[in-house]
Amino acid sequence: MKKRISIADILLLQSAVVVYSLSTVAANLASKYEFLSTGYILFFGLEFVILAAYALIWQQMIKRFQLSVAYANKALTLMWSMLWNFIIFSQGITPFKVVGVLLVVIGVMIMNSGAVKGEGEDD
Repeated sequence: MKKRISIADILLLQSAVVVYSLSTVAANLASKYEFLSTGYILFFGLEFVILAAYALIWQQMIKRFQLSVAYANKALTLMWSMLWNFIIFSQGITPFKVVGVLLVVIGVMIMNSGAVKGEGEDD
């Protein structure tokens, strides 16, 4: 029997995805500086710290959720990254970007739904 996923569980899982998406912000900020300059090293180091925190959080998430559910939510990293780019770097959100994110999320959901159906069947 499957455990029902609550709104709190989804928010917790999304918080892990948000932390992961922040690594793209740090990488983008690092790219604005000369290679091996102080700013570059600072933001590149921040990216590693964010990814280390995410790795610890992700380990806890896969203990709480089926891997297929956790991984399906990870596709929303694209949406969060697009949002951070809009808010922090003033990069526009175009219809093509939205369609691209939706295609990835829908594709992951379709692939995930096939895996879930196969799990409960007895052969």
